[in-house]
Amino acid sequence: MSVLANLVLGSDGSTTLDGSSKSLSSVEDRKRFHELRAQASVILIGGNTARNEPYAQTPVPLVVITRSGDIPGSVRDNPKAHIWELDPLTAIDKAQKEFGGCVLIEGGMKLVEELLIANKIDELYLTLSHKSGGENVYDLSALTREFTVESSEKLEGETFLKLVRN
Repeated sequence: MSVLANLVLGSDGSTTLDGSSKSLSSVEDRKRFHELRAQASVILIGGNTARNEPYAQTPVPLVVITRSGDIPGSVRDNPKAHIWELDPLTAIDKAQKEFGGCVLIEGGMKLVEELLIANKIDELYLTLSHKSGGENVYDLSALTREFTVESSEKLEGETFLKLVRN
């Protein structure tokens, strides 16, 4: 059983640009993103991610955790979507029992940070984009404090990191 998290960050630590992480992403980042999805048993996101990112289709079950219940129709219409009013830790446990052992977190920084504090993320996949000037700036050193770099690759101005929990 493992919990993976995948994030793209701008060179200034921003996690969104013009309100979406997709604006920070590149073709190579999207390719790696889809490779990670192919390994996952289930994808877990928060309500804010569901409202700001395209989740109308997913290759595996999608769990959206929400407090407000305000989830767009496009996500609700995803035949693999499950809307749960659970806290993240309970949602991970339930997702692993219902869908299998590999949970991929694609949520925003609030969700990722909560799971990092609880030591629930085993592997962290980061794309460091060359873009900057976005929103929701986060300190990379705080994010990776409990992790060791297992691999690092630079390609066309971006850095792709795989980190594992110490």
